Amino acid sequence: MATIERIDRGEQGVLRFLTAGSVDDGKSTLIGRLLHDSKAILADQLASIERTSRRRGQALDLSLVTDGLVAEREQGITIDVAYRYFATARRKFIIADAPGHEQYTRNMVTAASTAQLAILLVDAQHGVVAQTRRHATIAHLLGIPHLVVAVNKMDLVGYRRETFATIVDEFARFAAHTGITAATHYIPLSALHGDMIVERGEHLPWHDGPPLLGLLETVEIPQPAENLPFRFPVQYVARFDAVRGYMGRVESGAVQVGDAVTVLPSGRTTRVRDIRVFEGSRSMARRHDNVTLILDDAVDVARGDMLVHANDAAPVARAIDATLCWLGNEPLATARTYRLRHATRELRARVSRIGRRWEITDAPPAGATLAMNDIGEVGLDLAEPIVADAYSVNAATGHFILIDEATNGTVAAGMIR
Repeated sequence: MATIERIDRGEQGVLRFLTAGSVDDGKSTLIGRLLHDSKAILADQLASIERTSRRRGQALDLSLVTDGLVAEREQGITIDVAYRYFATARRKFIIADAPGHEQYTRNMVTAASTAQLAILLVDAQHGVVAQTRRHATIAHLLGIPHLVVAVNKMDLVGYRRETFATIVDEFARFAAHTGITAATHYIPLSALHGDMIVERGEHLPWHDGPPLLGLLETVEIPQPAENLPFRFPVQYVARFDAVRGYMGRVESGAVQVGDAVTVLPSGRTTRVRDIRVFEGSRSMARRHDNVTLILDDAVDVARGDMLVHANDAAPVARAIDATLCWLGNEPLATARTYRLRHATRELRARVSRIGRRWEITDAPPAGATLAMNDIGEVGLDLAEPIVADAYSVNAATGHFILIDEATNGTVAAGMIR
């Protein structure tokens, strides 16, 4: 088990985390209990939850804290990703409650893409199931540095230590086989009764780790790398004061006035004359700044082009290897052409080969394709070159989506390898 370095004073920033797992593992109840016991639910919201619970003839149903859609409340399931915000004296939190149903796995991918920690709920009665393994694999592929395996519903198995130990061993074997490298923390708990959520409770004295909130307050938050290369996807070309400007967001790195930059994929090089924002000009733009760049020369720059530093050997390719999370209802077809959206660039792409598939379920592979919720490694041939940063090196520009040209629906999320 991972050891947690406790921090004794001072606020420790903002932690973005998600809850994921299979259907009815208790994700929404866990978040409701976390917010309720940490006094983070407003009085009027709590009163509304109490009225809804009474109308159903139930005790206080804390899962209603996150089930905001009418369909979610009526069906008792989570469909969309629900975001909640709360704070303690030590840290601020942004929570994403991801759906457990397989058909909504795409929503979990969206939530995981910005998370710094994932809570994987496991029903103590059922152990590690296919959806748990799928969510753990997605979290691993997206580079989430911390996993918390929360074994819920311990009250239904008599709070037995042996049951918890069996699930820990099962997940540890799967993680070792899959190559999951995230720091993994294991906690037994009961979201329904509040054991090991905010307070320890009285039923799990044999577990020597902190309760869930204590872990969330003290786990180390990874800081974004400051030395990543400069990446500026051009979103819009504007003309003002007889000058052409290139609008967009700095996805990584930084740029200063006077820096030599190269326009990719054309390879033209020029210098930055000015950096403009709403308030005026500035000398530098950093990661996530929305700016307009004015260049020295009238080079040909269009939406979808990428500006990088002139001395940066940025990888440009028309054929890439990638890991795909297939989200479409119809299986992947290597004979079809899809639209690939990478940063602000959109182009046509075709899957040239399907390689390794991640072993999520015990079912044998269904031929040379990827079905909904499958994860596999593929080769892609592109109609135009892109800046092909590996996701493991630069997540900001190492990801893309595939779009079905017929339906305009997103069918896959991809990470460049």
